Amino acid sequence: MSSSVFGNVHLGYAVIETQKLSEWRRFGRDAIGMHLDEASTDAMRFRLDSHECRFLLQRGGAEDVTALGWQLDGHESFDTILARVRQHGVPVAEGTDDEAALRGVERLARFPGPNGLTQEIFTRERVADSPLQAAVAGGFVTGAAGIGHVAVTTIRPHQVRGYYTAVFDARLSDYIDETISGVKMKIRFLRVNQRHHSIAIAAVNRLPVNPIRTRVQHLNIEVADLDDLTSAYQRVKELGFRMALGVGQHTNDKELSFYAVTPSGFEWEVGWNPIVVDETTWRPTTYQGISIWGHTPEGHTIFDKVTQFKTGAASLLHTEDVVPELAGAGIPDH
Repeated sequence: MSSSVFGNVHLGYAVIETQKLSEWRRFGRDAIGMHLDEASTDAMRFRLDSHECRFLLQRGGAEDVTALGWQLDGHESFDTILARVRQHGVPVAEGTDDEAALRGVERLARFPGPNGLTQEIFTRERVADSPLQAAVAGGFVTGAAGIGHVAVTTIRPHQVRGYYTAVFDARLSDYIDETISGVKMKIRFLRVNQRHHSIAIAAVNRLPVNPIRTRVQHLNIEVADLDDLTSAYQRVKELGFRMALGVGQHTNDKELSFYAVTPSGFEWEVGWNPIVVDETTWRPTTYQGISIWGHTPEGHTIFDKVTQFKTGAASLLHTEDVVPELAGAGIPDH
């Protein structure tokens, strides 16, 4: 049996496909405050730190996150994951030199992930030549914990959790039970290192409905200073981007954050000061509600509710691929 890769896995980047590059330029650089590098007329990259790329945006019609890039500490962990995937009969593709260069990484491979969200792995990052030019005085929190987290919605949460456990040895941090717009949801939070969670998996209780159009419900990044959080919030509002949820504090990881709506329609969470998991003492629990305070909806209309209802109804006709070879029967809630 292969050794665990837990602690050697870090969320390194995300790939986004969009036709709205000019709007994303304003959102990412001017509102959120990330460093922008123009890669070409059909691609651009955002930086949070010395890595050449943390978010790659490529021209295309998906208006969605299409791939997650996971950094692995060393070739041994990289080879362990490749062996796991291949042993289950799931195809692995080696990344080309051009693909690796665009992502600013070395030794790139990819394989299918739940609901069409491709999983990419790499061993080392390429360090940027130019200094970081970001509108955050204190910087972004990355390092050993990765760049933040991703939240997905699914009709098959046990299998999605099983997938990330099988591939990355993800561990359950906790659950949140929440009612959103009259719909009861359960959210499962998984960690792959000391960050409280790198993956959040949300599902409607006992109903095969997915109310979200995109593969990803939100992406999260973390700032080191509270002032940078409030400044980003103000810039998002002043530049006319929609705010999904105002500033609030989460029940489980205690992170202070807000959620803006990206040009592609999924949400972008900017957070500050989440707790760090101590593996020697941590025990999973269940929280009632996502927020201790705040996170109040902003700017929602009846049109938004109708659109969400239509999306949920359409999902009943959609077969969600959870890569069953790796997900198995899934992991039931305890």
